[in-house]
Amino acid sequence: MDNGSETKETKPLRHGYTTGSCATAAAKAALTALILQEKQTEATIRLPIGQDVTFEIVRCEFTADHAEAELIKDGGDDPDATHGARIISAVTWRTESGFELDGGIGVGRVTKPGLPVPVGEAAINPVPRKMIRETIASVLNQFELEHRGVRVVVSVPDGEEIAKKTLNGRLGILGGISILGTRGIVVPFSTAAYKASVAQAIRVAVKCGCTHVVLSTGGRTEKYGMEMYPELPEEAFVEMGDFIGFALQQCKNQGIAKVTLVGMMGKFSKVAQGVMMVHSKSAPVDFGFLARVAGEAGATEEQTNAILGANTAALVGDWMVEWGYTAFFELLSRYCCEAGLQEVKGGMDIETAIISMKGSLLGQFVKTQD
Repeated sequence: MDNGSETKETKPLRHGYTTGSCATAAAKAALTALILQEKQTEATIRLPIGQDVTFEIVRCEFTADHAEAELIKDGGDDPDATHGARIISAVTWRTESGFELDGGIGVGRVTKPGLPVPVGEAAINPVPRKMIRETIASVLNQFELEHRGVRVVVSVPDGEEIAKKTLNGRLGILGGISILGTRGIVVPFSTAAYKASVAQAIRVAVKCGCTHVVLSTGGRTEKYGMEMYPELPEEAFVEMGDFIGFALQQCKNQGIAKVTLVGMMGKFSKVAQGVMMVHSKSAPVDFGFLARVAGEAGATEEQTNAILGANTAALVGDWMVEWGYTAFFELLSRYCCEAGLQEVKGGMDIETAIISMKGSLLGQFVKTQD
């Protein structure tokens, strides 16, 4: 301090965020904008140290097949050369599946061996690469678009100028800065770890006195569940991910009287057939089944034939809305309830709510215990 003295309440230094975290948050916002065709003003990501942080998006633009989001890097109270830099992530759909990551303007290229990134590639270090890849996969999973391929390009408009203040040139990284961030360890997505967290969340709900638990497949569906049941405590809401059967069984084992399942078309079209692990790789969508349900809801032969040729369950859902067959979603919800009760051999009430990508209710059904 200027006077050389210290106050009794010295504020702790405010920490900042790495370029890798910024690029990840921008990529999440851009992909979300691309999917929803809606401007995003913030993005929440999980840092390598296991902490969730929300970043402000200062610019977000999109078309039908391209979106980009920009934020300003905050170096905290110990700013480095990149403090205040504009970090931009642009996202486009790939024609094939899979994930592609590259650097644009202001992100350096590796020209010498010995760095953690191969020669010729953008200087985006392994941890940020993993953060971006996993965050993109998580968003695709949330919107049941796991089959879509995505390309992400990270840019730093002033990166070439900023790089002059770093050792990049000496390291053989030319044309801009590196996208860095290795603080702490990355918590890997593990089936066993995720199941354990679901089981623990349900145990906590029971200990808090909950007899009604709302199981959702992701963040957006959980938010809808909270709007459905504002009177329930926070502990009653559990993100089960793809582990529908496991979560239902845990609820049965813990004596839960009523379970509400909240999800979207893709995953719940599988649950309706009795598939209780709904990851895209473990169970493809059965369009023959969806066509049969559409027929039960009143769809014509021409319409059911169109469904057989559909490429996503979400598209079938869009058609059902467009064609006015709202009974389709109630039927699908009923089949989900029946399949859930069969899975746990009765003993609880099961409710199913199917929502759209934009978070509006498509259909629901409640079935009491057998």
